[in-house]
Amino acid sequence: MTEKKPTRSKLKRQAILQAAKRAFQERGVHNTSMDELAALAEVSKRTVYNHFASKEALIITLMGELWQQATQCAGGVYEADTDLQLQLRKLIEAEIEVICSREYIELNRVAFDHFFHQPEALRQQMEKFSAIETGITRWLKAATADGRLQNLDIEIGSKQIHSLIKGSCFWPQLMQVSPLLTPKERAALAERTAALFLSHYAA
Repeated sequence: MTEKKPTRSKLKRQAILQAAKRAFQERGVHNTSMDELAALAEVSKRTVYNHFASKEALIITLMGELWQQATQCAGGVYEADTDLQLQLRKLIEAEIEVICSREYIELNRVAFDHFFHQPEALRQQMEKFSAIETGITRWLKAATADGRLQNLDIEIGSKQIHSLIKGSCFWPQLMQVSPLLTPKERAALAERTAALFLSHYAA
């Protein structure tokens, strides 16, 4: 079956997102205007606003894509005959790689600044992200069904893992009280988190 070509509208939307991602990385979010995004994407300013009502809406879309990239990572299929800690560590490392990125943290900082006085709007956005089933959640379900994890509420377990991750590699960096983790520190965090979680839930 022949794959459908994307419409002109979809191509323009993707061009805007790619331009925003590049501009935010090079100049920072605050220093990038919608006019500049239109020029980089080679579309009119009106087209940018047709797709994204504000820069904040564009930021939320990019955050959502990054979150999906972090949580829907490839290679997260549960393997019955493979060491549990090795599997979980690899999944956690894949998420940390995105969550720890300067781009992801900066976008979140801008979004939190924007929604600081709109707690209900922020809560709704967070609920949308939370509704996405992550690779870790799917892995926990499979490992539990296989009898290798016990006494585990899947939703709580997934939140516990993400709390452990973000407590070291996201919130301190978002608040600018700690630098980004090095690759060695990321690997160590993934190893500790997997070991701590499995020390409680492994059958």
